[in-house]
Amino acid sequence: MSLDGWNTLLVLGGIRSGKSEFAESLVADASTVRYLATAADRGDDPEWAARLAAHRARRPATWSTEETATDPRRLADVISTARPEDTLLVDDLGGWVTVLLDPAHQPADDTATIDELAAAVRSCAARLVLVSPEVGLSLVPTTPLGRAFTDALGAVNRAVADACDTVVLVVAGQPCRLKPAAVPPALSDAPPAASAPSAVAATVPAQAGPTGESSETPDAPPPPDSPPVTRPQLPDSPPVTLPQLPAEPAAETVGTGWTAPTTALPLVATGLVIQPGMELPMPDEYAGPQAVDRLASLDVPGAGLGALEQVVLFAAATQGTPTPAPWRSVRVLLMHGDHAGGVAAGTTAGESARRAEQARAGQGVLARLAAESGASLQVVDAPAAAPIEHGPALDVDQVDSALRHGWRLAEEAADAGVQLLVLAACGAGTEATAAAVLAATAGAEPPAVLARVVTAGGEIDDAAWMARCAAVRDALHRTRRSARNAMDVLAELGGGDIAVATGILLGATARRLPVLLDGPVGVAAALISRDLAGQARHWCLLADDGGHPAVRLAADVLGLDPLTRLRLDLGEGANALTVLPLLRSALALAAALPSRAEGDDSGEGDEPGPIEETEPDFHEPEPEGPGPTTTAPAAEPAETSAARAG
Repeated sequence: MSLDGWNTLLVLGGIRSGKSEFAESLVADASTVRYLATAADRGDDPEWAARLAAHRARRPATWSTEETATDPRRLADVISTARPEDTLLVDDLGGWVTVLLDPAHQPADDTATIDELAAAVRSCAARLVLVSPEVGLSLVPTTPLGRAFTDALGAVNRAVADACDTVVLVVAGQPCRLKPAAVPPALSDAPPAASAPSAVAATVPAQAGPTGESSETPDAPPPPDSPPVTRPQLPDSPPVTLPQLPAEPAAETVGTGWTAPTTALPLVATGLVIQPGMELPMPDEYAGPQAVDRLASLDVPGAGLGALEQVVLFAAATQGTPTPAPWRSVRVLLMHGDHAGGVAAGTTAGESARRAEQARAGQGVLARLAAESGASLQVVDAPAAAPIEHGPALDVDQVDSALRHGWRLAEEAADAGVQLLVLAACGAGTEATAAAVLAATAGAEPPAVLARVVTAGGEIDDAAWMARCAAVRDALHRTRRSARNAMDVLAELGGGDIAVATGILLGATARRLPVLLDGPVGVAAALISRDLAGQARHWCLLADDGGHPAVRLAADVLGLDPLTRLRLDLGEGANALTVLPLLRSALALAAALPSRAEGDDSGEGDEPGPIEETEPDFHEPEPEGPGPTTTAPAAEPAETSAARAG
């Protein structure tokens, strides 16, 4: 979970919920921490002593511990006098309330003491994290002392939560942000922080001004003793842009949205190990077939949604309901990573960087389509890959860092309420690199899956195509005796963009977040992720194969049937955004249309057909005289007989 824009933070949680571990991880980047221990020592309770010992063992040697159990008012004094360069961790307010209610400190004005603590928190100049038990979800205690404790702790939690910038509730080890509900408050008086490629950044929506232009939220300056967390060649959280359509088609102004990066807290250490054989969740195996059965009963005049039934099936399985809703919150993750060497033959130098800058500024095809779809856009700079014909594209550490980075991006999207991810890519040499991955994982012949090279002027460049084929051939020959497991393929052939995309797919699978694919980088990442966790491919949907031979073959290997075959070639990611409105329409229609009433044939068969009028039932006897017969087939033989008699 990534947080930003905070100075004082309250962590709530139940017993053994992981709240203390989470709070400790939030200040792990500080050089020194003042740990304020509020619980009194109970010399006659071995189990309590073991708990305290476990807490002490987790604290780094650079942390200092201060006991406040002897005087409840001392906690407020320490907080109010802390310096801006200090980092304080209070664990926990439950122990503080216990001391506050101790008869040794009575009679005392508990309300005034709580107000003093809240005022100290509100005016605190240091980074401050407070931990407190959330006991208000259980039954009312049966004893007077228990009721007094829960009432006092509830009052403390409310007062401190109101004073803090941010409040997080930890449930079963999973942090859930309660305050602010949507985005951190704007720090209008904070000077902008200098942005660096390695700085940790989070997504903060900019507020639109009266003219329609976005006003970015300034960055919060990092504390002096809290340097930003860095990752080699990878930003921890690139800024997210919400492209906006220009007011007039001819206007040259750029509308940008979520473009203000701010320093974020370090991520929780989960001990994640990305390796083959990972067990990740699968989509709901029952909701999809139930949704298809429901489609057959919809009140439509024709045969139904046709090939778009696959969209409803996919959405139902990934949402876990037979009536899936259209994806409203969509995020486009644009992988920007170049590949050196022959795989990039025929590309214009600096073209991919120009496309990436266009996207960051809210311009270009991808940003325009994202604006039309109301999707946010996040540009992810991946490590550049070395020439694969001469040596590995990345080293092992870079692959591991890229995978983890992609996983974090997916988690951040899920935490932000994103319902669908769209993988996009712009980088030199991506098509040939994807062909190399496909050849290594699926046994494809590189010339058969390498698309023709088209220059900026629209001409076919056969020389560049042959250079790409030669580079892939040489790379496969160089690695012919190497292991072809997922990690080795990423290091030897894949490169940074495919590694980050693979991490995104794995992280999205872990968070049950569907992903829309449509290009070489996306399908290459899907092939790699399949070898790490076979469940990942079931969370992927292929919008259009674009007529690309590598995408068609990879889709066949993965069992992904393209929803459309429009032969779109607008750039990876742009093709998917073009198809997205159609997919949303299909889901909206399937969810809104009612089913036909039981036994209702929609009026068909109410009138007798021509066969009934011309062919009498010869198994029934002829009517004798004028009876109640009203149908034409019964009257016709009698009239014919009368005519012959006349």
